[in-house]
Amino acid sequence: MKPIYLVIPLFLIAAFQLAPHWSLLFGLSCALLLTLRAPVINLAKIWSTRFLQASIVLIGASLNFKVIADSGPQLFFTTLLSIVFIMLVGSLLGRVFKITSPLRQLLSAGTAICGGSAIGALSGVLKADSLSIATAMGLVFLLNAVSVFIFPPIAHALQLSQEQFGIWAALAIHDTSAVVAAAQIYGEKSLEFATTLKLTRALWIIPLCFVMSLKHRGAGQQKIPWFIFLFIAASLLFTFTPPLAAYISPIKLISRTGFSWTLFLIGLSLNRAQLKEIKINSFFFALTLWFITLGSTLYFVLSIKE
Repeated sequence: MKPIYLVIPLFLIAAFQLAPHWSLLFGLSCALLLTLRAPVINLAKIWSTRFLQASIVLIGASLNFKVIADSGPQLFFTTLLSIVFIMLVGSLLGRVFKITSPLRQLLSAGTAICGGSAIGALSGVLKADSLSIATAMGLVFLLNAVSVFIFPPIAHALQLSQEQFGIWAALAIHDTSAVVAAAQIYGEKSLEFATTLKLTRALWIIPLCFVMSLKHRGAGQQKIPWFIFLFIAASLLFTFTPPLAAYISPIKLISRTGFSWTLFLIGLSLNRAQLKEIKINSFFFALTLWFITLGSTLYFVLSIKE
């Protein structure tokens, strides 16, 4: 496969709006079935990083800083406590399951904050390898898809109110798209609560990246990456420039396509030897951490008075 041929799958992914997890599978299939030359693999590694960073910057356009002010201090501290708790549990649990860094940190952040967006942003800070990113993304997307189907039935069985379900979905489901999908199934009012709290939760990507950057800078790793500053700049620009709101939807589409391209190229850059390094304990770690997240947040919402 020659480097020029990379344009074809990228065009198909954009044209058919292939979801990131399917793009990852597409890339892995191509890597396993085709004979890839070294220039193709090197190009895939280079452009996967560039697409990832650009996509993270574009995500900033959809994160509104006014959400925190409008939602009030209660939701602010609710998301903070939830994230701190999950990150701490992830750190301890990861050692029990013998999950090495950065995979442990990527899975913990993806579970605690915002799925693929958090993994993508933090991977640049941690200088994560392609295998760690692909593993974290794949596991998070898998659990994310499952949550859309199981959350509404569980909530109906427990007779959760619209507010309770919205809060639970926003705190326990990984990605925003799945939060919205599950909340829409449960009810319109639930969707309002879920969307507001989820956006508040997603904003914690910024301080987490700064904290991790400072931590690893002290350990001799890279400094705060430039794309985090652009991510913040995009958030501020779209927060305080109302006319730009009309462009948020197409920017989200471009960002999603960028993520799909990133996952395809990451999959393409892997090989059989690397895939054999993925251990079953990674899956059980991600699953256990998610169950703890699901259970603890459910306990919290059940304590909320209607």
